[in-house]
Amino acid sequence: MENNQIQCRLPSPNFQDRSLHFSLQFSPEMYDNLGAQPGVRLPSSNTQPNPFGDSFYGASSGFIRGGLGAYGEKILGSSSEYVQSNISRYFSDPQYYFQVNDHYVRNKLKVVLFPFLHRGHWTRITEPVSGRLSYKPPIYDINAPDLYIPFMAFGTYVVLAGLLLGFHGKFSPEALNWLFAKGLVGWCLQVILLKATLFTLGSGKAPLLDMVAYAGYTFTGLSLAILGKIVWNYSYYFLMPWTCLCMGIFLVKTMKRVLFAEVRSYDSSRHHYLLLLIALAQFPLFIWLGNISLNWLF
Repeated sequence: MENNQIQCRLPSPNFQDRSLHFSLQFSPEMYDNLGAQPGVRLPSSNTQPNPFGDSFYGASSGFIRGGLGAYGEKILGSSSEYVQSNISRYFSDPQYYFQVNDHYVRNKLKVVLFPFLHRGHWTRITEPVSGRLSYKPPIYDINAPDLYIPFMAFGTYVVLAGLLLGFHGKFSPEALNWLFAKGLVGWCLQVILLKATLFTLGSGKAPLLDMVAYAGYTFTGLSLAILGKIVWNYSYYFLMPWTCLCMGIFLVKTMKRVLFAEVRSYDSSRHHYLLLLIALAQFPLFIWLGNISLNWLF
């Protein structure tokens, strides 16, 4: 590209005929660096349009978007259905476990603390929902598990244990944290025991939150035993074996119902031994959690 040349003639400072001649050379690239200047017309760049570029780009991008969109929708749709089915299968809806009222709480505490007085059936009530059978929430079924009572019982256990330490002059915020961690570990051990029993018997499909709820009922008897120890120290030695026995009976009745509902092949001797193991395991667990101290063991 040839450069443009401008010649300028300027008068000299002494206003004589002498003149100062100079020339400036510039190229169109200078406009790109300086940008658009007012009053200056930029030279146009002759670019040849590509008649096939836009059509090829539009067709290819549309094909890619359509293909990837359909493939991604298929993958995401199947994966979301798989995740939702497994969540509902193993975890259920957390809101389901908090649909309780005062009537349910009173009757449920009676069943947990006095299971041999429960004269009704132990099976859960079902109802058709969206073309399939679903269990009724706790507010309509006394045998349905809930998480309201376990959480309240766990909090009561921690508060009563801290109060008992305070009566012995050993209370501190660190001790309360220690009791909270100890109770949480005991709750997890109970859940592991129940799940392991179901897996051993070939019935591991029970929702996890159901097992968490059943294991959390442990703290109802523990809270009662610790409260008795606060009121009268010797009552603890009567209430602790009683609550262990009642919790064992409640879990045996409940787990037997779960096994009958989900296990197709029934081996009576094997089932009875494992259910007996669950009942016997309550005694060391209750003794460990009921020992309110700053040690993990005793």
